[in-house]
Parts: sequence; C-alpha cells; structure tokens
Amino acid sequence: MKRKVLSALLIAAMTVATAGCGGGQQAADTQAPAETEAPAEDAAPAEDAAEDAEAPADSAAASGDLITVGYAQVGAESDWRTANTESFKSTFTEENGYKLIFDDAQQKQENQIKAIRSFIQQEVDYIVVAPVVETGWETVLEEAKEAGIPVILSDRMMDVSDDTLYEAWVGGNFVKEGETCGDWLAAYLEEQGRGEEEINMVTIQGTIGASAQVGRTEGMANKLAEHPNWKMLEMQSGEFTQAKGQEVMESFLKSYDDIDVVICENDNEAFGAIDAIKAAGKTCGPDGDIIVVSFDSVKAAFESMIAGDLNATFECNPLHGPRVAEIIQKLEAGETVDKIQYVDEAYFDTSMDLESILAERAY
Repeated sequence: MKRKVLSALLIAAMTVATAGCGGGQQAADTQAPAETEAPAEDAAPAEDAAEDAEAPADSAAASGDLITVGYAQVGAESDWRTANTESFKSTFTEENGYKLIFDDAQQKQENQIKAIRSFIQQEVDYIVVAPVVETGWETVLEEAKEAGIPVILSDRMMDVSDDTLYEAWVGGNFVKEGETCGDWLAAYLEEQGRGEEEINMVTIQGTIGASAQVGRTEGMANKLAEHPNWKMLEMQSGEFTQAKGQEVMESFLKSYDDIDVVICENDNEAFGAIDAIKAAGKTCGPDGDIIVVSFDSVKAAFESMIAGDLNATFECNPLHGPRVAEIIQKLEAGETVDKIQYVDEAYFDTSMDLESILAERAY
C-alpha cells in the first residue's frame, strides 16, 4: 500500500538522488543516488536541505516502511541491458526507501506476464516493466489497474488501446536515433567523397516488434527515402545479441559481396558483425572496406571505435532508474506526470576524443 507519510519525506531525498537525470543534463553525467556526497559545513542552503533530506529515507529503511517496486526486466541480452538493470538496482535500495523485487524474463513475454501477476499477488506499490514486445499486454495491465497498482514502462513501449493502463514511459526516442544515424551517415559519406555513389546497406535488426527495433528501423527508413542512391539489400533480426549478430552477418556476407554499410540496431550485434567481417577476410571501420554503425553507446562500443573497427555509435541512455524513481515520488505526492519522458542522448564517432569520453563514461 502507499505510505503517504513516507512519500512526503522522500521527495526531497529523491530530488538529490535524481539530480542530473532531467532534461538539461548529458547522459554520461547521470549519477546513481548512492553517490550523493554529504555537503561541507559551509554548504549553501540548497545543500543543507539536501543533507536534511537524506535522514527520512534512512529512517524509513530502519522502520521497514518501504515503497515496494516490482521490476519485470527483459533479460540480460546485452551490455546496455546490464547497465539498465544496475541503474534500477542501485536506485531502488532500502537506503533510498525502497524494496525492489526484480525479475529477469529471459526475453520471453510469457515470463514477464507471469512476473507482473506475481507482483500483483504480492501487493507491490508500483510495477515497472521493460516490455519484450509492444503488443499483448492489455489483459495483465487491466489486472494491475483493478488492483490499484500503477504501472510505469521503461525502455520499450506498449501498444495498448487504453493508455491509462500505464502512468508513464521512460526511454529513448528510437525514431530520432535512427534518423540521427541516417544524417550522420550522409555527412560521413559526403566527407569521404562518396555522397553520390550507390551505397549498398544491410541492417541487423533488433528483436522484431521491440520498440527500439521498430523506431530505429523507421528512423533509418525515413533517411533512406531521402537518398535514392542508397540501397537496402536486406534486413534480418539479430535479436540484440552478439552471437545472433555474427550469425546474420555471416549470412549477409555469403549472399552479397558488395556491402558498403552495416547498420546494427545495438552494439552487441555490431561486435558479432565485426567478428564475422574479419573472419571473412574483410576489413571494417574508418580505414576498412565496410562502414559499421550501431546503437546504445556502451563502453565496449567506445573500445571498438578506438580499435578502429566501429565507425559510430548512437546513444540510448540506459540509466532509467533515477527518472523512474522521480516519477514514483511525484505520484506518491499526488502530482501528475508527463506520459512520455525521453532521456538525453547523443552520438559518438571516431573523429572525437574517445579515450577522454570513455574515461568519464558512466556506462
């Protein structure tokens, strides 16, 4: 059940914990709540307030009066997903006034539906879901609504006829990510003197039906339509995994000997594609035969760019935990929240000081 007394006390604490997660901050600067430092003795009034705000959460944890959150995660299919999971686990701690019940669905919708029903039976205060796919959720969301449990979506969207079945969604603008990738590619090819050449592309898509796959494919298709000299040879799903990405790329290389660009809808697929390209005796990256781009911008992608294998990566910020906690605190206080909440994102390529960026990267 909701603890209204606790909620009023926790709002100030979470303001400190989620600082840097709003619209004005870069994703790489986002810090987990536990990293908030105690202010110095001569701190400004705002810092004094932050120090005072930490006590209620500790008191709540000590008394056992916690907000219980059930989190139905997709799985652990990628480095991005691991960072996303850690963001929730480091945010929803007893120290911060929460009890987190975590479930790994192993990329199966039926497991997530089972987890949501379990959360309902356990009478959690909030349910957070990173849905495997967009459709097939209405029945179980109706059950959560009837139980009076608010649902918050993270990362991927749900396609439901009644959007009152969930309170808010937090994630990246996947269509914009795809369009940014297309714009970057056009500029890069122009710089290479290849702006008017016929460019042959293949796409290793994510899990078909997942919001990230749908949006990134759509965004890139929008840009493909602007360039009649770009040809999409084929698209196949790599299921957001390195192993499947390698398998799909091996298939592409057997079918086509003139691939110019590989678009991978996450970094892990790109790592697999790069392995396949090298195994086939071809090269990739800024000085190679094939341009490889990806999405997510995990640390390993920076290492791949530094190594000269990957050309660019388009960010999908995984640090959703603090933003979801902020939403919960507003709901606890009886406030309304924005239905759609995008996180800040950027892109990175080999023209940048990647080692310096990587050294400061939070994920």
